[in-house]
Amino acid sequence: MRWASRTVAPPSTTTATSARSRCPIQRSRSSPTPRTPGDEQFALAAELLALLGNRTRLTLLHALAGGEADVGTLTEVCGAARPAVSQHLARLRLAGLVATRKEGRRVVYSLRDGHLRRLVDEALNVADHRLSDRPPHD
Repeated sequence: MRWASRTVAPPSTTTATSARSRCPIQRSRSSPTPRTPGDEQFALAAELLALLGNRTRLTLLHALAGGEADVGTLTEVCGAARPAVSQHLARLRLAGLVATRKEGRRVVYSLRDGHLRRLVDEALNVADHRLSDRPPHD
């Protein structure tokens, strides 16, 4: 898995606007289309989407989009067995998608960046539109 071998920088303390302006693949007001991603970006994006393709991991990421949580809280939210939740969280951590910090004996998890939060939200919005037969829109 490429995610595990990539060095992931710690979350930035800059504002969301400045973080968005540094993103190399984005739409700008002057150019309506983003620059074309290379093979490496397509490969990493496919691996990311494969990680999101698991219902338990998607539920965990959605829960973490609301803020930090420990394994016990996340187990309650997703309804899976604690060992399974721990394994999914370990996989997400190794992929660099979630960050951890110790609080005494507890390990607290959080999302690493806003891109992931928005990706999870958009995936759930697409599902909501499909389930409710709402027309597609931009």
